Amino acid sequence: MTATFLAGCLVLATSCGAAPPAERAASSAPEKPPVVSSPVTTTPTTAPTKGPEAVKPTGDAINVHKIRWTKAKPVSKNKKVKLTWWSGVAPCTVLDRVKVKESAKRVTITLYEGTGPKAANVSCIMIAVEKTTTVKLKKALGKRKIVDGAKP
Repeated sequence: MTATFLAGCLVLATSCGAAPPAERAASSAPEKPPVVSSPVTTTPTTAPTKGPEAVKPTGDAINVHKIRWTKAKPVSKNKKVKLTWWSGVAPCTVLDRVKVKESAKRVTITLYEGTGPKAANVSCIMIAVEKTTTVKLKKALGKRKIVDGAKP
């Protein structure tokens, strides 16, 4: 150990081996190749779809629950309603059924989704998919209000 007194400060220097610390570290650690990173680009395997994916109720889903829709549009001379909502990828998330309740002043439409039976041994990716389905009314919509049955 060497002690040096410089301008009112005591400086201590120690050494534990013959080689400088950088050489000791280099000799004890095995050499590894440098890590090289390059950007990865992916190309979609299918052409992008235009608009929501059209689906029909399966009627065989498990763990079924209500799901809110985002848009309801009367079609076919107001005798049908086209619903749009955000969902997951099939078979992990499928439309099980649609319940339509009509009264003189409103049409309440409730979507029910769940997991398809074919999803038992499938890895489910978490990605949002816009879906759509069309339901038939007993009579034309007229001035009745469309209500989401999944909203509290």
